[in-house]
Amino acid sequence: MVILIKTLQVILALSVLILIHELGHYLWARAFNIRVEKFYLFFDLGGKALARWRWGDTEFGIGWLPFGGYCKIAGMIDESMDLDQMHREPQSWEFRSHPAWQRLLVMAGGVINNFIFAIFAYIAIMAVWGESYIDNRGSRIYVDELAYDMGFRTGDEILRFDDYVPENFGMLQADLARRGVRKATVLRDGDTLDIYIDQARIGDILSAPLMFDLAVPLVVDSVMADGLNAASGLHRGDRIFSLDGERVDYVQDSRALLATRTSREVSAAVIRGADTVGFPVRVDSTGRLDVFMQAPNIRTRHYNLLEAIPAGWREAGSSIGGYLDDLSLLVRPSTGAYKSVGSFIAIGQVFPEKWDWFRFLNILALLSIMLGVMNLLPIPGLDGGHILFTLYEILTGRKPGEKFLVVAQVIGMVLIFGLMFLAFGNDIARIIH
Repeated sequence: MVILIKTLQVILALSVLILIHELGHYLWARAFNIRVEKFYLFFDLGGKALARWRWGDTEFGIGWLPFGGYCKIAGMIDESMDLDQMHREPQSWEFRSHPAWQRLLVMAGGVINNFIFAIFAYIAIMAVWGESYIDNRGSRIYVDELAYDMGFRTGDEILRFDDYVPENFGMLQADLARRGVRKATVLRDGDTLDIYIDQARIGDILSAPLMFDLAVPLVVDSVMADGLNAASGLHRGDRIFSLDGERVDYVQDSRALLATRTSREVSAAVIRGADTVGFPVRVDSTGRLDVFMQAPNIRTRHYNLLEAIPAGWREAGSSIGGYLDDLSLLVRPSTGAYKSVGSFIAIGQVFPEKWDWFRFLNILALLSIMLGVMNLLPIPGLDGGHILFTLYEILTGRKPGEKFLVVAQVIGMVLIFGLMFLAFGNDIARIIH
């Protein structure tokens, strides 16, 4: 069931983003009376489609191969490699017959739409849910194998990355990679110490699913009134530090232990004020105590609609900047960041196991930015390649020849397929590992 929910979210998200992107090309083309021959969600490889219909001069459809979509514009050399039309006399309704500035807007339309959608999505998020994050100050980390190997320890409080003081706990891992951190300063057992970061591990940091989890102490906030431990004697503020004689400093420590003691009674050692007390507690069939632990230090800011507009813009700008930082790491092989490139398999892993509109919209906005930025890369076959050639024409007054554009398109498609194979290879390697 979990796989089905994640799969449906991936298909829905990619379908929405593809439609938004291709609609940008379509609307700008129609605004300049450029004919759009085909508009497809997914690819109709071999001319086969799940559905197709015609509206005006355009054939709309849903292809059978769910790896993207396309908008085929008349008189343009694109991934369809339809060269027959280029051998005919240019027509007034063709892409190639229009001035460069119009062609530039047509090519940039998809990226523009992606960014506009992300901005509106973030505005909606700010207006409905507000902005929440775990304050890094006073928060401690629970490390995975990678973080431990790099020198971090469970219970550390991260004070600084070089001279930067992190504020958002949830961004610690991203900050560590994007900022090229050389030294992390942590608070450990009351002492301050420095951890020097090996830049060769940046790729591992980007690939790790959760390098820094929040270390949550077992401090009781409340006991379920109708739960198994309603009469156990646990009080608000009690800190459980031992279960069946085994030390448990954090919630994460207790999970594996309680999973082996389902539907039975265990002895709990508790610190209450200056005293240490002990009494039995019950574990339910899922390995839980029916006890709520105190929440971490969450900061929340709520916005009205007018306040949400600039807040949404800022969040979109921050996301674009962060993704550009990620791409800058990819082009430096020494960082090993290329190992973090993933396909739709990796995308599926970021969606929640249960439907959550807040998380879905956040992921959708981020993916829209990623799609927009990726399409701006100056690679023939992507929008960025077409934009580059058009800017060259505007600046020099010379239009690239059709033979050059054909060769460039072929080279670009080879690069794109190479990137796709890298992404799939990385995903498969992670699954095997």
